[in-house]
Amino acid sequence: MTGPTRLDRTLIRISGPDARKFLNNVLTQELDRLEQAPVVYAALLSPQGKVLADMFVWADPDGVLLDVDPARGEDLFRRLSMYKLRAEAKLEDVSTQFDVLVNDAPFEAAVADPRLAALGWRKIGAKDTTITDGAAAYEARRIALGVPDLARDAGPDEVFALEALLDELNGVDFHKGCFVGQENVSRMKRRATTRKKFCPIVFEGEPPAYGTPVLAGAAELGSVRTGANGRALALLRLDRALAAEAPLTAGGKEIRLDPPDWLLLPPAAGAGD
Repeated sequence: MTGPTRLDRTLIRISGPDARKFLNNVLTQELDRLEQAPVVYAALLSPQGKVLADMFVWADPDGVLLDVDPARGEDLFRRLSMYKLRAEAKLEDVSTQFDVLVNDAPFEAAVADPRLAALGWRKIGAKDTTITDGAAAYEARRIALGVPDLARDAGPDEVFALEALLDELNGVDFHKGCFVGQENVSRMKRRATTRKKFCPIVFEGEPPAYGTPVLAGAAELGSVRTGANGRALALLRLDRALAAEAPLTAGGKEIRLDPPDWLLLPPAAGAGD
C-alpha cells in the first residue's frame, strides 16, 4: 500500500449506560481493555462455541463501535438486538457516516491491528470519497501472513472459536466472566482438544478452488479456503496433516503446510487417531 485505503465494513454503534456491560456478557473479549487500548478483537459465538461473527470493538464516546464484515453485519445486529433485552443500550448502523481505513505503515491516529501487528494499521475516520478501495491489497497481505478472514474462509456457525484461531489472534479472554459459548471454549482450551485449525498451505501456481479437498493419499484432511498465487488458507485436521506420510495434495496439485511461528500446533496424530 502507498497510503491509507478504505475497506468495506459495517459499523454498528452501541450506546447508552449499559452498552459495554451488555456486550461484555455476550462477546469473547473483555471490554474493560478499552480503557487502555482504543480497539480490541472479539467474536460472537453460538451457545455451542462456534463463531457467528468476528469483529473489532472500538472505544467510542457514547459506548462502542463494532467494525464487522458486511456479510455478517445484518445478522450480528439482529442477534445483539435479541440479547440486549432490558439493557439500556441502543444499536444503530452508522456505516454511512464512517470509513474503516488501513495501511501497512503507521498513519495519523491509526493503531496497530490487535490481532497481529504485521497486519498493519487501522482506524475509523469520517467518510472521504477521495480515498481508494484497498480490499485487494489487504486480502493479499492477510493471506501472506496466514490470517483467516472468518467471513470468507468459514461459514457462520461452522468453526469453533479455537479452530478459528481466536486464541492466537487475541480474540478471546479466558479470564473474564461468562460469555455466550464460554463453556465449550474453556473446555477445548483446558483439554487442548483443538485438532482442526486454519493453516497456510503453499504450492506452485494458481490456488485450488475454494472448498477443494486436501488429501493425504486417499484420506481427506480438510479443504482449501481463500488463496492467491502460490499460497492459500486451508481448514484442516492439522494433527493428521502434520503426521501424514503420504504427500499432501489438493485438486491434483502437491501442497505443503507453511504454519506461521505464532500458530499453536496440535500434537501430530498417532496411529489410529
